[in-house]
Amino acid sequence: MKRVTAREIAVRLGFFASTGECPVSEAIDVFFDKEYYETLAEVDELFAEYPDDKQMEYIRRLTGLMEDYRIQIDRYIEKYASGWKLSRISKTALAVLRCAVCEIMYMDDIPNGAAINEAVELAKGYDEPETVAFVNGILGGFVRGELSEARELPETEK
Repeated sequence: MKRVTAREIAVRLGFFASTGECPVSEAIDVFFDKEYYETLAEVDELFAEYPDDKQMEYIRRLTGLMEDYRIQIDRYIEKYASGWKLSRISKTALAVLRCAVCEIMYMDDIPNGAAINEAVELAKGYDEPETVAFVNGILGGFVRGELSEARELPETEK
């Protein structure tokens, strides 16, 4: 399984977690039960391959961080959504945005450009072109607005 697939699975788990039915940690345990996962593969090609240990660690880490920092992540999204309330953003686009902001802020091993590009590609599979441009704009503004100062500091001050 490629990281792109693991990321999409994490986005779907993040989407599910946003419904408030149960914490993502509980959802992961159910979701990755081998028998249940096999039933998912019958209906969606995304689940054709069970994640290996490395991909499971990535999915657990990403979804856990999205859950732990959701309030902060949502504040960033709302700040750069230019007057949009979170309730106006499609739930799918919001899940993609949360994933990308989380990767940018809390996962140093993911380059910012890769997080943005993957988010845009994911959004293309779920939303209209206007929403894809919206996602790209929010993430671009977020990186320019929140991270530009950190890049300008001398190495010893970071």
